[in-house]
Amino acid sequence: MVGRPLNFLRKHPTIMNRIHAPLAALALLLAGCQTQDPAAPGAVTPPAPKPDPKAKAAPKGKAAPASYVMYVGTSGPKAQGVLRCTLDGRTGKISAPVVVAEAKSASYLALSTDGKFLYSTAEGTEGAVAAFAVEGSALRPLNSESSKGKGPTHLAVDPARSNVVVVNYGSGSTTCLPVKADGSLAPASASVQHVGTGPNAQRQAGPHAHGVYLHPSNGRVYVTDLGTDDVFIYKFDPAKGSLAANRPKSGRVAAGAGPRHLAFHPNGRFAFVNNEMALSVTVFSVERNGGLKEIQTLPTLPEGADAKGASTAEIFVRPDGKTLYVSNRGHDSIAVYSIAKDGKLALIQHALGTPATPRGFGLTPDGRWLVCAGQKSGTLNAYRIGRDGKLTDTKQAVEAQAAACVVFAP
Repeated sequence: MVGRPLNFLRKHPTIMNRIHAPLAALALLLAGCQTQDPAAPGAVTPPAPKPDPKAKAAPKGKAAPASYVMYVGTSGPKAQGVLRCTLDGRTGKISAPVVVAEAKSASYLALSTDGKFLYSTAEGTEGAVAAFAVEGSALRPLNSESSKGKGPTHLAVDPARSNVVVVNYGSGSTTCLPVKADGSLAPASASVQHVGTGPNAQRQAGPHAHGVYLHPSNGRVYVTDLGTDDVFIYKFDPAKGSLAANRPKSGRVAAGAGPRHLAFHPNGRFAFVNNEMALSVTVFSVERNGGLKEIQTLPTLPEGADAKGASTAEIFVRPDGKTLYVSNRGHDSIAVYSIAKDGKLALIQHALGTPATPRGFGLTPDGRWLVCAGQKSGTLNAYRIGRDGKLTDTKQAVEAQAAACVVFAP
């Protein structure tokens, strides 16, 4: 019986369509009331919503700031003190430097991690360290304290802002100065005299402490001494402001190399030291006892380059830990190395034609820019850092007489 009506409808398609259309519409209506898996066969996908013109695109990465603030230390007959300027985060243009502190021989600077206080070396027969409060675009002098040595050349602030550690090149010593609550300095809580010589009778007749660095995690201070070819290691107690000899007491570079500055890898496992007289960079692994084990030494000049009158100056690791930079005075270049997972270096670039006598340079906290201070040229020059770590000269430069170091605000 059922087959006869169906056969009748098949023979009369017009009647069939009149019946089928309302049924099909009802089926679609019922289907729309159900929650469907968009991936299921036969699922009805709703139309995509129109984009909101006011909505912001998803960020591809943290955007560069509009500008960076930097402080410049100066040294020599034309030194004016501490300079302040800004770097345009898009173009690399540097603003005209302004003298914000008429500090005497402020060859090296250090900022507290919160950026609220700045400390400066004051080179001289009787060395000192000057303290300043950062107040907007100005520096307010706080006080100064003796560095307990001659010719202070480098300093560092501990992360807790409880001490400033300074090294004296002339007398070859390391001194710790406690920091008060208001950022000013207290008299020295510890001072250690280095002992030793090197094979170069003219430059290594005695110790010459040149750089001081706090390890990111092992509670030790490392001091590069050009006169003895040592990187001295001290156990550091920030609560007491004390320095105690480590065992082993130092790491060693090649005799006569003259270690100048040091940079730690962000992971704390490796230390990189540029040797001023040997024009080389030495890679150390940082051992569990704080000791330094040499794993590689490479030249900082191109093969066959004239080394007469040349010497290394500054060294920094890019914040991502993938690239190392070393400046060469005289040759006026920056050597760029990639850093492997085992800490070893591979040369990837010699950035030539840097400002004359590139004594110091600094990297922006995000690793996008490098600004180099040419002490002889009296300029600051900006370089863009590519994803591969290589440098591109932006041709942006400003006058900065006797520029010696560059420190960016955090």
